[in-house]
Amino acid sequence: MTTPRGEHHPHQPPRQQHTAGVDPLEAVRGPADPECDVFLTGTVFLDIIFTGLDAAPVRGTETWARGMGSSPGGVANMATALARLGLHTSLAAAFGDDHYGEYCWDALEQGEGIDLTRSRTVAGWHSPVTVSMAYEGERTMVSHGHAAPPPDGARPTRPPRARAAVASLAPGRPEEWVAQAARQGTMIFADVGWDDTGRWDLAALDDLAHCEAFLPNAEEAMRYTRTSCPRAAAHALAEKVPLAVVTLGAEGAYAVDGRTGESAVVPAIEVAALDPTGAGDVFVAGFVTGTLADWPLADRLAFAGLTAALSVQEFGGSLSAPGWVEIAAWWNLVQSAAGQDPAALRRYGFLVPLLPVPLRPWPLRRAVPTIGFGRSA
Repeated sequence: MTTPRGEHHPHQPPRQQHTAGVDPLEAVRGPADPECDVFLTGTVFLDIIFTGLDAAPVRGTETWARGMGSSPGGVANMATALARLGLHTSLAAAFGDDHYGEYCWDALEQGEGIDLTRSRTVAGWHSPVTVSMAYEGERTMVSHGHAAPPPDGARPTRPPRARAAVASLAPGRPEEWVAQAARQGTMIFADVGWDDTGRWDLAALDDLAHCEAFLPNAEEAMRYTRTSCPRAAAHALAEKVPLAVVTLGAEGAYAVDGRTGESAVVPAIEVAALDPTGAGDVFVAGFVTGTLADWPLADRLAFAGLTAALSVQEFGGSLSAPGWVEIAAWWNLVQSAAGQDPAALRRYGFLVPLLPVPLRPWPLRRAVPTIGFGRSA
């Protein structure tokens, strides 16, 4: 049994807290716009994150963490990252009718202003849960969950009209909604996971033919293209998809426009990484935003890298996604930093017309420590 959760009523104050009223697509909006900027579908997890661990937990011992956070995870990481950058985001997902599911629904709809009218609550189905432990710049995760029963476990066959959609490709598993969205004029941005089959066959990624952009990491890109260099892999992928973007971790990212032959490379911003959870989702969200805003390729890449770098300085997936308030605070900080390279500043100067006046100094803390504090009268 499934039940809708009612009309979408985004709460403006929480949304404004992150976006500061910035609309990166203002210049391209018009009366014939689709009903949302970006459409997503997938599984929402409740993420519980422990931080402040000096090392991995040792078998047979009890380890106390100095920090803890909780937030919606899974596809919610991407949805939150997009919404905090000011994009009208619609998510189709199943939610359990337990307290975890209610918390995730409210955090996404009320806290982030995400459209959940295509999402459903499934009676008797418990929410998937992930526990993440962050230490030494890395993470270890333990997850539990069951697939939502049909029809909630199935992907939608009639996605809404949207400027863009983000899909996760898997070998031999085409998604009907991806082809349908592409036929409606939606730009499909896709990432991919590790190929457990070991075949690394591009032809097995059926939905790649519908994609505007493909954003694998360097290892995935080289395996799929049988190349030994990430740049060579990007050029090979650009023969299959209009935009190929290969993320290079600490070395930044490299992109090739298959239509024009243009390429761009942007180095990563050096930061003190706390937790990499969700950084890939934030990178994709930044690149989608820049593409929909019709920015030059190098600017899109720089913005995606910047948002990902800001995210790893916080813990959690959706918790760490930066909004325009955080971006403005970062810009204010780096301009006043001693010994700042003027050329490096100019690389991000294209953002200045969008940035709000920073309301708080850097660093900002975005994390919510636990679920369900009581509200005082």
